[in-house]
Amino acid sequence: MVLDTLDRRLVCALQLDGRAEPGLLARALGVSARTVTRRLARLRGTGVLRVVLLPRAVDEAVGALLLRVRVLRGQVAAVADALAARPDVPFVDLMLGGQEVSAAVVTDRAGRDRLLYRQLPGTDAVTETTVHAALHLFADAAQWQAGLLTPDEVAVLNPAPVASLPGPPVEPDALDRALLAELGADARASAAAVAQAVGAPESTVRRRLRRLAAAGLLRTHATVDPRLLGMTVDANLWLALPPARLAEAGRALAAHPQVHGVLATSGPHNLMAAVFCPDYEALYRFTTEVLGPLGADRVETAIVGRAVKRAGVRLALPGEGRRGSR
Repeated sequence: MVLDTLDRRLVCALQLDGRAEPGLLARALGVSARTVTRRLARLRGTGVLRVVLLPRAVDEAVGALLLRVRVLRGQVAAVADALAARPDVPFVDLMLGGQEVSAAVVTDRAGRDRLLYRQLPGTDAVTETTVHAALHLFADAAQWQAGLLTPDEVAVLNPAPVASLPGPPVEPDALDRALLAELGADARASAAAVAQAVGAPESTVRRRLRRLAAAGLLRTHATVDPRLLGMTVDANLWLALPPARLAEAGRALAAHPQVHGVLATSGPHNLMAAVFCPDYEALYRFTTEVLGPLGADRVETAIVGRAVKRAGVRLALPGEGRRGSR
């Protein structure tokens, strides 16, 4: 499927506000609400676009595991599929070359131990596993934007921040958790649909959703193949930095528009950045012009051959319809 300019701009608008109403999206993009509704139905109906709910990033990212799994040639797809089928694995990539799978694991200690000490070693196809622990999050997938909107259009979708709720942080109760669960796989579900699903009055659901949004619990992610947005190269950059430069480098990369994730990690490389680039020449420029001044002792560039799962969403192969979910 090919996305035209309006499709791409619509995706960019949803990157800013995944639950924006068609009327607001139409006003930001300068088209009719009917056009937005029709385009959204096509993008979502074909599985090209999904808007999902993300947890508070720091709750999951810090302490998560970043795996680099070496696999026998010819077995990489099976190992990637097995990892992608796990609900505690939100990200899975096949790396270029066909012998490595990259994955993020968010689980408790018991789940971690089963995976690392029993399941992966017990798989004949796996030859080596490298594990990094995420120590600090600088930016995650929800913060990446393709950058196809003007500042005025962004302002329509990003009004003044909602004032923080007074008192202690919001602790979701049973109804809140039910609402978040309903929105998990389809963050654009209407308040009416969510109310019907959980058996609560629509007015109550709307009030609760506003409360959850103000507490930062309605973080959305517009999941789409970045190649459809003109980003043909996806790479994981592993940097080894002097400790005194780590925080500054992490903040600088988090602010860069091509970066869709930055983590401080354990291991010989202490910073990992995931980047989208239009082509290999752009990746070269990113390496020399952006990474160069950061003062890394060494950099490893690992190219993603195919994204299998992103933000909990199983991605379809070219020519496939919708498949899988969180």
